Amino acid sequence: MPRLFVGLRPPRPLRAIASATMAGVAGARWQEDAQLHVTLRFIGEVDGARAADIADVLATIRAPALALALALSGVGLFDRRGRPTALWAGVTAREAVTALHRKVDAVLMRIGIAPDHRAFLPHMTLARLNAGSGPVDRWIADHAALASAEVAIDDVRLFESRLGKGGASYTTVARYPFAP
Repeated sequence: MPRLFVGLRPPRPLRAIASATMAGVAGARWQEDAQLHVTLRFIGEVDGARAADIADVLATIRAPALALALALSGVGLFDRRGRPTALWAGVTAREAVTALHRKVDAVLMRIGIAPDHRAFLPHMTLARLNAGSGPVDRWIADHAALASAEVAIDDVRLFESRLGKGGASYTTVARYPFAP
């Protein structure tokens, strides 16, 4: 069964800037370029018919031609019970990205997919951490001022995630261009 999520694929200039930060934490599993994205909504495993319904309903999203533009803005970490689990780069245009997240959630609810009740923080995951990963405080301090120019995003994408020994690999299943 496909494991799906909806997201944005940052353009190469943003991915290159983010990639330049990927060092300095022992044991971190840094993301490869092909893995860099901003998740709008994780869906999870669905059967083929449900996947087709998801692809169809996402095509109904009307994203205005606001030329959604993202820029990198700072870094942070996610933790579980005080133990760091991931390092991330923040993105600007949070209001526009959050509005798009709400639109995605709304159309998915129309086909019976429960809403996502977790807090939404637009970000690009840079590294996964485990219990053996080194300290992250220095990395956070070194990259706290991470910033970039805004770069236009052209579409929303439906991705399939395949889990493997080396981490997840992502394939674009469908693209939904923003209105011209």
